Amino acid sequence: MPFLRGDFKRLATAGVLATSLVALGACSSAGKAPTTFQGQEESGGLFGMKLGSGKAPAAGQAPAIGVNGYLWRATLDTLSFMPLSSADPYGGVVITDWYANPEKPDERFKATVYILDSRLRADGLNVAIFKQVRDVNGTWVDAVTAGQTETDLENAILTKARQLRLSNIGG
Repeated sequence: MPFLRGDFKRLATAGVLATSLVALGACSSAGKAPTTFQGQEESGGLFGMKLGSGKAPAAGQAPAIGVNGYLWRATLDTLSFMPLSSADPYGGVVITDWYANPEKPDERFKATVYILDSRLRADGLNVAIFKQVRDVNGTWVDAVTAGQTETDLENAILTKARQLRLSNIGG
């Protein structure tokens, strides 16, 4: 009987090995882009979102940003009165630092703008506004912003982006 048990172990091992090879073969990337970061960008990007070309610019060329240039410029222009904390032209994120209106020093605002598309579209933009007010102890406390504030800022950015596009086409 020792040979039967040894044969069974060999058969089970061969079965597991064959199943593993079949499963591994199903993961083949024949005809697909490599699974590197650059390959993901060339094949449509991570999660299907293409953010940039993935290629270095030619000599004498400026590097291209990964989002719509009009939305990017309009966002920076519209939020120029607020101090800029972070701006990522490849990821399409603009974050401002806290801004207090000199007329109302007891409240301050912060904005985060996400540019989600490389096309000039209304749904390619998302704005988040944060508000804090100073309490009686002098500490800042989170407060609710007016529901229309984010929409108004989105519309201002979109309007500016359209103006930039029209001025570029016209001239």
